[in-house]
Amino acid sequence: MIFRAVGDSRPYPEHELSSPRDWSAIPPSQVKLDQLVTTKSTLDLETLLSEDSTFFGDLFPHVVRYRNVLYLEDGLHRALRSALHHRSVIHARVLDLDAD
Repeated sequence: MIFRAVGDSRPYPEHELSSPRDWSAIPPSQVKLDQLVTTKSTLDLETLLSEDSTFFGDLFPHVVRYRNVLYLEDGLHRALRSALHHRSVIHARVLDLDAD
């Protein structure tokens, strides 16, 4: 199994980080893929296979920790691409809502 679970929504409350600039204040840290719950159940294959998929976005996936569960909010294609390269860990920006 690649991810802990596949979800189809964001079960955590809204947060204040809405732009890549907001997220860039959080330093990347290592996250194991098998600890992540996705917030999307579908993936655009074109996005997955695109070589410039991060050209306009953040290089690091966005993860939200809520009730001690890690939710992959943005960067599903990056995480899956890492798994296809037999990597079990990614670098991601983790917003900790449990710390509030």
